[in-house]
Amino acid sequence: MNTLFEILPLLVPVLLIDIALAVAAVRHILRHPCYRFGNKTMWLVTVVVLLLFGPIIYFVFGKGENE
Repeated sequence: MNTLFEILPLLVPVLLIDIALAVAAVRHILRHPCYRFGNKTMWLVTVVVLLLFGPIIYFVFGKGENE
């Protein structure tokens, strides 16, 4: 239990950044119809299910070129 309290100051910023990336990715997916591959449903599921890495995967591989 003490270990959790020791790493909590490091975990909070990581979680906040992760949530902000997820919100940004979902907003971008809902507003833009162009993707390098896949469709809107696939990217929404990827971002929501793989919360830690999903937004990063979307911004690296899925975001369309013409924005």
